[in-house]
Amino acid sequence: MTLQALALVLLGAGGLIATIPLAPGAPAPWNQEAAARFLDARMDLWWANAKTLKTNGREARCLSCHTALPYAWARSALRRSQGVEEPTPHERRILEQISQRIAYRADDQPYYDHTEAKKVESRGVEAVVNAIALTGLGDNAITPERQSLLPAAMARMWDIQRADGAWDWLDFGLEPYEAPDAVFYGATMAAIAAGSPAAQSSNNDASRAGVERLRGYLRSKIPTQRAFNKAWMLLAAARLDGLLTKKERDAIVNDLESLQRADGGWSVADLGVWRWTKQEPPFAAPGEVDRALIAHSDGFATGLVVYALRRSDRATSTQSVRRGQQWLIDHQVPERADDPGWAPWRSHSLNHDREHGGPKGEPWRRMFMSDLATAFGVLALL
Repeated sequence: MTLQALALVLLGAGGLIATIPLAPGAPAPWNQEAAARFLDARMDLWWANAKTLKTNGREARCLSCHTALPYAWARSALRRSQGVEEPTPHERRILEQISQRIAYRADDQPYYDHTEAKKVESRGVEAVVNAIALTGLGDNAITPERQSLLPAAMARMWDIQRADGAWDWLDFGLEPYEAPDAVFYGATMAAIAAGSPAAQSSNNDASRAGVERLRGYLRSKIPTQRAFNKAWMLLAAARLDGLLTKKERDAIVNDLESLQRADGGWSVADLGVWRWTKQEPPFAAPGEVDRALIAHSDGFATGLVVYALRRSDRATSTQSVRRGQQWLIDHQVPERADDPGWAPWRSHSLNHDREHGGPKGEPWRRMFMSDLATAFGVLALL
């Protein structure tokens, strides 16, 4: 059997390619250790640079949707794949931040407080982020420490749910996570948290009513969602029942598979329509965008879609999943020490050209999309 044939067999065996070498002495087809080092290094930078929040006379950091939250999901998955039970220091610190913040004291500083609208938006985002940081994306059992924090986090999430079933969400006119259409994405994350087996111990009348409102919101909005949000809907439906019929799920899967490119990957640019803040075309980003970069397949879109397809029961042996995983293996960037532009997988901003210097191009923010690309690349391959 050739090495290529063996790789395809392993891919069809549920992703074992991620941890089993192709032949005695041969390297694994993707570098888990490099991905872990990148994710850890990015969290070092996050704690050093993230906005501080006054919290009960102390300081905490916000948990970002582009760096800290994907870290929590991917790094724990990497640990488990390598047989390591002990959380990383960064994982422990994330739990410490949540434990400080879930008391929700009146004088705790919100993520953003320069306007009343941003205070409200911050409140919704933080409640959902804390809940899903504790429950994770997959079905692995959570630690006793996370379980002990979950009832308060879930209670807070349901307490500030909107009447329509969603949550207020930060809107800075930045795609994909801080624009009007991100309200739906936030609701899918809430559904992932609510559907977690760990969250069932927090079930009460308030949570059951909240789940019904959430189901109603998501189901009513499905037809108008872009492909990016539909990928998150697959993840939500894998956790919380009653969100998608089989016909609806198959339609979303088919839509996502239709966007796969000839090279086997997906592009974030293809998962829109991206609108930023406008409700009618022509739509335009708030800054200049390097269109040559975002025109190609990228690690975030490919990792997200492959992971969503796998969570929707699309077998790893399915051609679209297999080709997407192979794209990720082929496009993992070799590790480069002291290079602020290195990431195992890259993805680029839909909002500004961050690759060519200037005030929008400093290395820290330049890599936010690549934080997502690396985290979802890991999840797609494990």
